[in-house]
This record gives sequence, C-alpha cells and structure tokens, in this order.
Amino acid sequence: MFFRPDEGTDVPAGTHGAEPRAGPHALALHQGPVHGALAKADDRGTIAELPTENSQIMPHKNAKSLSLIAAIDLGSNSFHMVVAKAHHTEIRILERLGEKVQLAAGISEERLLSEEAMERGLECLKRFAQLIHGMPPGSVRIVGTNALREARNRAVFIQRAEAILGHPVEVISGREEARLIYLGVSHTLADTPGKRLVADIGGGSTEFIIGQRFEPLLRESLQMGCVSFTQRYFRDGKITPARYAQAYTAARLELMSIENALHRLTWDEAIGSSGTIRAIATAIKAAGQGSGEVNADGLAWLKRKLFKLGDIDKIDFDGVKPDRRTIFPAGLAILEAIFDALELARMEHCDGALREGVLFDLLGRHHHEDVRERTLNSLMERYHVDQDQAARVERKALHAFDQVAGAWRLEDGNWRDLLGWAAKVHEVGLDIAHYHYHKHGAYLIEHSDLAGFSREDQQMLALLVRGHRRNIPKDRFADFGDDSLQLIRLCVLLRFAILFHHIRGTQQMPTVTLQAGERSLEVIFPEGWLEQHPLTQADFANEAQWLTRVGFDLSVR
Repeated sequence: MFFRPDEGTDVPAGTHGAEPRAGPHALALHQGPVHGALAKADDRGTIAELPTENSQIMPHKNAKSLSLIAAIDLGSNSFHMVVAKAHHTEIRILERLGEKVQLAAGISEERLLSEEAMERGLECLKRFAQLIHGMPPGSVRIVGTNALREARNRAVFIQRAEAILGHPVEVISGREEARLIYLGVSHTLADTPGKRLVADIGGGSTEFIIGQRFEPLLRESLQMGCVSFTQRYFRDGKITPARYAQAYTAARLELMSIENALHRLTWDEAIGSSGTIRAIATAIKAAGQGSGEVNADGLAWLKRKLFKLGDIDKIDFDGVKPDRRTIFPAGLAILEAIFDALELARMEHCDGALREGVLFDLLGRHHHEDVRERTLNSLMERYHVDQDQAARVERKALHAFDQVAGAWRLEDGNWRDLLGWAAKVHEVGLDIAHYHYHKHGAYLIEHSDLAGFSREDQQMLALLVRGHRRNIPKDRFADFGDDSLQLIRLCVLLRFAILFHHIRGTQQMPTVTLQAGERSLEVIFPEGWLEQHPLTQADFANEAQWLTRVGFDLSVR
C-alpha cells in the first residue's frame, strides 16, 4: 500500500503532526567550497537494507589518518596560522605565520566590512593557502573572531576566503573563543594544580577565563579590543591624558559586568596570552621595570612615557614592532583597567593562544575526545532528555543516513555528525513545555553557549530541531543558500527516525528498506506489517502531507 499526498488519505486525529501549513519554496543545490562540488543525482538512488537496531554505529571521520594539521585564526587585528605534525595526542609545531591585517579597522558604523579590509585579509590568506594546499578535509580548522562576528556582510568575505583556502571558515562565539584560548594556554604551560586567570586582549574583543589544569571554569568575552579602541580614541594618532582616560574608563565600564564573578572564583596566577600583552611585557622589561612580566609599576611608567611622547608615530619602545605601535596606547589602557578592576599585581605572558587551542581541539576530535559530544551530553542531562529514546532515534537516523548518503550527496562526514547531534537533542525543549517544544528546543540550542560549536553549526542544529516535527520552515532553511537542500534532506531523515520510533521502544520494529530519489524517499516495510500496525501507517500518511510542503515525496509500502 502506498501513501502519497495526492491520494487524499484520511489521517486519524492524534497522530504525529498537526494541520500542515504551506511555506515559500526556496531550494538550491550546494556548490560551494565547504562541502565540495556536487554531481547531478539519478532520479532514484540505490536500494539498500537498513541494519538492525542493535547494529553498531560506525563513526565517520574526514581525515582518517592525520599526519599534518593546521589552524588559522582570523583575528580582528592579526591573521595567524600554525601547521603542526600530529602524533596521537601530541603536536609538534612546524610552521608559524602571522600578519597584521586589522580587519576590525575596516568595519563601518553600519557594521559593514570595507572592500579594502577584505582585500587585506584575502591577500594574507593567499600566502597562507600555499602551506595547506592538498591537506585533506578535517585536517585544517579556520576560525573567525570578533570582527567577523560583528560584520553584517561577513558571508561575502567568508565565501571568498573559502575559495582561496579550500576549507570551511567558522565564525565562533566570544565564549567559544575563550575556551579555545584557555586550551592553547593550558597545553603550553606546566600542568600545575592551581587556578589560572587568563586574559587575551584582541583587536575587537577581550576574553577572560578562569580554569584549573585543562578545564575552564568560567569564560567571558567583552566588547573591547586594541583595534576598536584605537579607532575610537586614538584615530588621529594623538595621545593625550584625556583620551587615554576615556579609553581606560570605557574598559572599566565593560569590566564591571564580569569582575564580581571573576573575584568570586579567585585564582592563583594571572596569565596574558595576546600579542598586545607580550608587547607591553617586552617594553616594561626593556625599560628596566620588570623581568619579563607585566606589573603595575611598569604600566604606570609606560603611561607616563606615552603622555610625554604625545603621538603614536613617536613610540619607540624597545621590542615593540612598528606595526604594533599604532594600537599600543589602546592596549595599554585596556590592560591597566584590567589590572585595577581585578586588583592584579603581576601577569605572566604565555605564547600559547587561540590558534594552539584550535590545534588541540582539532586533534581531540580525531581521537574520540570531541568536546562537542560532552557539550550535548551535558545539555541532555540539564534538560532531562529521555536518553533511551534519543539513542534509538540517533541509531535509526544514522543507519538511514548511511543508506542514502550516496544518492543524496551527503558523503561529507559533517552532515552525518550534524544529523547525529540533532537526534540526540531533538527533545530538549520538552523540559520547557510540551506545546511547541520543537521551537523551545531550537531556541535553547541557537542561543546557548555550546562549547566546540561554531555559530553556523549551532544555527544548523537548531534548525533541524525546529523542523523535526509539524511544519518544516522552508524560509529558514533557504537562509543557508547552497546548503538548504542538504539540510532539508537531513531533516527528512531525522523525522523518519523519530516517526519510526514513535512508540518509544515498547514494540519490536522491523527491518525496512529505503530508496532515495532527488526529492523523494520511499520506505518499504515487510509484507503485511503496516496493516497490522495502523498507528505507524497513519503516522507516515500524515508525514507524507508535511513533506510535500518542502517539495519532497514520501511513499510508504
């Protein structure tokens, strides 16, 4: 028996879903550099038998054997790249590159990144690209920070950057940036038992972390950076006590939102991980005011010296590179505000930072230490997700994925990961309310700080949770452009797995066969099984009506 939307099948009340609601049609094939070029699929894919529910889920990895890994940090002030040789859980740095791009200086009041700033960044990336040419997918991770978080036209820059680099660019949240910074610092310094305060003054934001050994306990990100403050208070290069005081006061105001939380946790040592803090420490040492650390007396001496100079062009501190002199006064004002707000006496500098953290995080993903899995497990516990049901749905969704991945051009392991994550957390919204729980869940996922996830990953994950029942919001899927069709296909697989286990494990489910076409999915049950299970039969009949709203044909027999 076939159920198709045009047959006018009656659906009993109380089955999966509610009255369908139409949405705008906007589907496109993915052709971008992130997931590779796509060939045209046949009208029908191959037929394959789904494994049984007890079959083991085999993990898919992009880079099966990582010998080289690389991390690129698209910072608001500088772009940095490190290439390393990976051996089990250890890395050995082979190459380091860094260039001052000052992307944040090219952001207008309307939060638009200028063409000139984009060109500076892209020219830098052309030089970086040669070192990572030919490296396999999954071996390179590229992260964008505050400037790209702020820029409304970041998609334009990202598309051009991906075309040059051949790897996806992720824009990460401030707290995710803080986590990765701490990871880089903790792997660079000795593994001591005490708590650390880590501060990183970037071009557009400043991150604060208190952690113990390799675990961050508190992560914060503030909207203050040496490039943005230079643009605001020292644009013409003049240094006056009044302007410095304005920059210092602005930093103190930003710090007020987090300083009590930082003080409550306490720390045993303070570490600075940015180039700005390194430059200040170097200048203090060269002046004979310290032995390589940042201290309060040294900060006071540098401030007095800046006031005497009066102009950025006259800065000539030993050890401070010419390309950092323009942002030096703003960085000093921010660091002095940090010292005063947190009552610091000294701060040591550490060379490990965001890019090293990205390397270790990337390495962990390929050695079964993926922080994203821990993040989702914590989310499931917090919102009391039915773990057994989540596991059933995940297992079925991934089994289904493995059968249709070729026909639907989903071989890239990122799609499989995304589907598995969505299956795990599709019911997190139930802890809020049953009514519209898919919407509650989507909101929680999109707006929570999920360690290990980029902003785009969170948005995609939230959209799959939003679309896992009732109406599929096609307009929201269309926002992802070239990826929209692939995301809808994942949504269809997730809905199939949830529907298949609507009875929530209280009955034995059969082995079924899937057949995938370009915009169709056929589910073949054993002979006579559907007639003996009318609820499942009605569920799939109703689902066929929902899927026709997004241009999909679901047939069941």
